[in-house]
Amino acid sequence: MTSAQQPAPARPTSRDVARAAGVSQATVSLVLGDKWRGRVSETTAVRVRDSAASLGYRPNLAARSLRLGSTRTALLVVPALTNEFFARVYTGAAGVAAAHDFGVVLYPSPDGTGPARDPFASARASLDGVIASSMATEALGALRGAGLPLVMLDSDPADPGAAAQVNLDIADGMRQVTEHLLDLGHRRFVHLASAVDSWTFAVRAGALRDTVRGVPSAVVRTVPAALDVTAGREAVERALAAPGPLPTAIVCDDDILAAGACKAVRRRGLRVPEDISVTGFDDLALATAVEPELTTVRLPAEQVGERGMEALLAVLDGRPAKPGRLPVHLVVRGSTATAPALP
Repeated sequence: MTSAQQPAPARPTSRDVARAAGVSQATVSLVLGDKWRGRVSETTAVRVRDSAASLGYRPNLAARSLRLGSTRTALLVVPALTNEFFARVYTGAAGVAAAHDFGVVLYPSPDGTGPARDPFASARASLDGVIASSMATEALGALRGAGLPLVMLDSDPADPGAAAQVNLDIADGMRQVTEHLLDLGHRRFVHLASAVDSWTFAVRAGALRDTVRGVPSAVVRTVPAALDVTAGREAVERALAAPGPLPTAIVCDDDILAAGACKAVRRRGLRVPEDISVTGFDDLALATAVEPELTTVRLPAEQVGERGMEALLAVLDGRPAKPGRLPVHLVVRGSTATAPALP
C-alpha cells in the first residue's frame, strides 16, 4: 500500500482522553463541556484539558447537540452591520464562544431599529440563546416568543425582559466629555443628537443636561440628525445659520456625527478647534482618520461582546452573570481647545 493509500489515523475519542488523564469519560465530558466547577478539582480539569490537547481531541459537536438538546449556537442581534462598534462587539462575543465550542450568528435588525424577525423557521430549534446589542426588548418580540434566554447589551437596565444585561457607563462618558469642555471655558453648546430613539442615546442627552445644569451662563441647544456624516453636516449647518451667537462647542452622540459636524464648521469658514470645538463618542477608527483627530469617548466594544457571551453561558449553566457596568474613558485629541474669547 502506498503512502497515498494509507488509512487516516483514527480520530481520538473521549475514551482515549479519559484513559490518558486517568479519569472517567463522565469527568472528561464535565471538563470539556465547561461544567466541572464544584464537581471536579481544578488539578483534574487541567489534566483533562492537557490530555485532550496533546491527543488533538475535538468533541463531536453534532452528536453532543443531539444528546443534550443543544445547538451550541447563539444569535447576536445588532441594529446594523456597517457600524464598526457592532463589528467589534461580534469579535469579542465570537472569541469567547469559540473557547467554549459555541458559534455566533450575526443578524441585523431590519432598518436598524426593528422589529427583528425570527431569522430561522424556529429559533428555539436552531439556537441556545440570543444576545442583543443596543436594542429594546420590544424589538425582539419574535425571538422572545421562542422562549430563549436573552442577554441585552448597552440597553435599558430597567427593562425586565432580559435574563442578563451588560452595560457601559454611558452617562459617565458624557459627563467626562462635558466636564472637559466646561474646564476649557465652553458655555455655548450644540448637542448633535442621534435621531434614533434608544436608551443609550437618551442617557447621553440626560447626562449632558445634568452636567451643565447650574453652570452659570451655560446653554445647550439640541439638534437631532440621522446617524450618518451627511445628516450630521446638514444639521450643524442649519444650527450655525440660526440667529444668535455661535456655539463654542458641538457635542456629538457618536464619531460619525462628529465627522459631519467638523465638515459643517469648515464649510462656514470656521476652524476646529480654534473657533468651535467638536467631540465624538465611541472612538471608532474614524476618530483618528479626520483632521484634527477627534476628542471622543472610548467604548470597550470587544469587552462588551465578551461579557455578553459570558453572561449567556452563565445563564445557560444556571449561574449568575457577572454584575457591574464597564468603564469608558475620555480620549483628548486635537478637536477640542480653550473656548474663544467672547466678542
